[in-house]
Amino acid sequence: MGNLADLKITLVGAGGKMGTRISNNLVNAPFQLNCVESSERNLKNLQERNLEVVSLEHAVPESDYVILAVPDIYIKDVSAQVSPLLKSGAVIITLDPAAAYANQLVINDYNTSIVAHPCHPSVFLERSTKEEYEDSFGGVAAPQDVVVAVHSGDDKKLIEALEIIKLMYAPVIQCHVITVEQMAILEPTLVETITCMIGTVFKESLDETIKLGVPEEAAKAMLYGHINIALAVALKGTNPFSDACLIAIELGKEAIIKPEWKKVFEKEHLDLTIQKMLKLT
Repeated sequence: MGNLADLKITLVGAGGKMGTRISNNLVNAPFQLNCVESSERNLKNLQERNLEVVSLEHAVPESDYVILAVPDIYIKDVSAQVSPLLKSGAVIITLDPAAAYANQLVINDYNTSIVAHPCHPSVFLERSTKEEYEDSFGGVAAPQDVVVAVHSGDDKKLIEALEIIKLMYAPVIQCHVITVEQMAILEPTLVETITCMIGTVFKESLDETIKLGVPEEAAKAMLYGHINIALAVALKGTNPFSDACLIAIELGKEAIIKPEWKKVFEKEHLDLTIQKMLKLT
């Protein structure tokens, strides 16, 4: 691996939501960082943070790495603009697997593309400071893991890329190197189709409880505490569920969950989900 200080890195979408998080972490990194942004609102964000903005045409040809911090639905168009400008051996880093999985990422044969997505701080993370408790998303104070996959190109580029990825999402505990398909199974299927969906069911259930006359603060206290213990028991086996609780769980499954729900893990369902997410159908 070479010296990171010798690298030139371009962040496309530097003033957006994820671009802001990443640029905050990379602005003091040892390498040269170029910020590219086209949105007027996001340009103002960069100006207020005293970050200079350069054009795509100026930044990309001299870059060793180009990070695409743009929504997945724009990856195809943006990568189509970036790829012709890339020098041989340069690496594109995208933040989500959907576009790469669905072959929407435009990449040259002489370049490498890598996907790197944050896991976000674990619900079981041991926190000790106010900043860590307030950082639920990650990338500020609370440590998190990252999943990484080489989409195409030179696998040897991964060693150096991992050092950049750790800086992008710092503080990072561990990078898990997997495949793009495995990353797509994790997101959207595991964490969006299932986990985020269940999160919305928690909220709707809380609303229904309050409508029945239970005081809001009491309902929140009961729910938040039981989310914690339910996850600890189900995922870490800290204690067994009681026999009465197991009966209620099974009745809940019968009333709420379809028997064939695990079909969401089938490739056909995953492909359809990503096509809809990317607005390809």
